Amino acid sequence: MEASRDTPIHMQVLFAVLLGLRRCEINGGKYSDIDYINRTLKVQRQLGKKPNTTAGVFPAKTYTKQVIKLKTPSSYRTIPIPDYVFEAILEERKVYEKNRRRRSGTFQDLDYICCFSYGRPRSKDFHWKHYKKLLEDNGLPNIRWHDLRSTFCTILLKNNFNPKAVSQLMGHAKEIITMDMYGDNAETLKDTSMPFGNSKEIIADCLDNL
Repeated sequence: MEASRDTPIHMQVLFAVLLGLRRCEINGGKYSDIDYINRTLKVQRQLGKKPNTTAGVFPAKTYTKQVIKLKTPSSYRTIPIPDYVFEAILEERKVYEKNRRRRSGTFQDLDYICCFSYGRPRSKDFHWKHYKKLLEDNGLPNIRWHDLRSTFCTILLKNNFNPKAVSQLMGHAKEIITMDMYGDNAETLKDTSMPFGNSKEIIADCLDNL
């Protein structure tokens, strides 16, 4: 996360590792989705290709950046934002506002958190070359991007968080999906009966101390 700070994908890395968002959900996130008082993010859209359409019917460079429905009804969720991520969002918003002032007349004020300097949203593959370079330059394992989202889930499960609550944060339709995909050993499951309590406070506290 620290190594990504000076790259164009810092916010995308944070949203994957500390919020567990899918990459298309990350690109669809807007500042208007944030509750700045309660420090939560409402996941309610993603960017991608609209089903049964072709590129020719859309303006140039927008075909893969259309607002589409989320993967499942359970993908619509509200996630607590750890302090580390919240501060990063505030800093990114300053950059957004600066670009809007500097590029008056050409800036596309679409409110996307992860966007280009002219306000245009990013495609789902934008992160690829930056991510691979980040791993290589810092001697990190050549893991998939999706493994960042997996890390979010696995850390919570290994810290005995209630699987049902973790499933809700991941946007999975059923708890069994979460456990089948990320509950990799008996140690993860040794105490899943503990009460979860206030999910916002507990998860935020856990992530703040990662």
